[in-house]
Amino acid sequence: MQETEKVTTDELLKKAEKPSADAMRLHPFYRGKIEVVPKARIRDFNDFAIWYTPGVAKPCMDIHHDVEKSYIHTNRWNSVAVVSDGTRVLGLGDIGPEAAMPVMEGKAMLFKYLGGVDAFPLCIGTKDPDEIIRFVKLIQPTVGGVNLEDIASPKCFSILDRLRSDPEVKIPVWHDDQQGTATVVVAGAMNALKLVGKKMREAKVCVVGAGAASVAIVRLLTKAGITKKNIIMADSRGILHPARKDLEARSEENPYKWKLCLETNEDRVIGSVDDAFRGADLCVAASAPGPGTIKPEWVSKMASDSIMFATANPIPEIWPWEAKEAGCRIFATGRSDFPNQVNNSLGFPAIFRGTLDVRAATITDEMCIAAAGELAKVAEDNGLSETYIIPKMDEWDVFPREAVAVGMKAMEQGIARLKPSRQELYEQAEAMISRSRGLTKCMMEKGFIEPAPEE
Repeated sequence: MQETEKVTTDELLKKAEKPSADAMRLHPFYRGKIEVVPKARIRDFNDFAIWYTPGVAKPCMDIHHDVEKSYIHTNRWNSVAVVSDGTRVLGLGDIGPEAAMPVMEGKAMLFKYLGGVDAFPLCIGTKDPDEIIRFVKLIQPTVGGVNLEDIASPKCFSILDRLRSDPEVKIPVWHDDQQGTATVVVAGAMNALKLVGKKMREAKVCVVGAGAASVAIVRLLTKAGITKKNIIMADSRGILHPARKDLEARSEENPYKWKLCLETNEDRVIGSVDDAFRGADLCVAASAPGPGTIKPEWVSKMASDSIMFATANPIPEIWPWEAKEAGCRIFATGRSDFPNQVNNSLGFPAIFRGTLDVRAATITDEMCIAAAGELAKVAEDNGLSETYIIPKMDEWDVFPREAVAVGMKAMEQGIARLKPSRQELYEQAEAMISRSRGLTKCMMEKGFIEPAPEE
């Protein structure tokens, strides 16, 4: 490698490492990223007779007679609980509920700023699936929805499935590591394949990792048009196929993974992880953080005009410049400091915004695909390129447009309790998101959010 190339790589590495350094400096400065503030006016202390006793007794009794009124008298209509047991935090593994809190606070911050949704973290001290399910069911009277987060596989699948199918659960429950990641990957895949002139139904797909995100990605990709038999998945022990006796032996514990052994990989390719790359048009990696999890020589085995989504956090499975040198044409990561951020932050705030605004009973795969389609359309409207296959988080219009697509699909599927018009949905979403951003800006300008100290 020439010296000029080495300097460029060193600069890129330094840039990639800076967010971690800033995080260690700024987290203790702010001592948390969210807080609770009043949203109703307090003109003087007499107003507490309205907001608290004795006046509050009237809305209490109104709700007692009709619990649906809780969506009118309280903030339940716009509240989401972010629930985690801390067993699979980012790519860090089982680090515990206390250590998960910075992530969950960040999640709540994104919910508010990008979607206008009031979310709050609830990191709980149990790893027992039955207790997690019971906890979610018990907090229903307080919130309009639940976002499950960073719960280890395979229990995350059964927890979500059981909650979604339980008649006692009356609010939407969603697992962002599954549904959110999958939604944004589908949006990116739609546009990336379009750019390189390949059809979804004909594309060969390599999936590295077989955890919660990967299983959901495969499910949603196939519903969006990818042929399931054209997918080859690989975990740390190699390619998934029906002869994997280790997975067959654990099929009761993890039926989701075993089912993919049977339904994908039509040619019954057998081998190690690198063999899954041969001839692939698209690789989606949701595995262990890199660098070095995916090697450049593996990327070189892919088809011409190949596409790579390396989504591990905090470090992608392979650096973008390594994949490019190996022949990758379009590259995406889960990070905001590289082009093509395939990150669930583009999904969950708007998907919940649309879900809450129509008071949908659940969040279906079809609602996720509607969100993915609108994400892809926003990017296409703005002009696709190899470094722009999906909108960026700072593009204002993407979130209300996505929320509308989700709300309209929920109404179409008959699971919405409210039925506003498309225009009403857009205006509500736009107003909520605009208010959140304006509030943050105002607090910064007025000094209620202190400026960060100099480095």
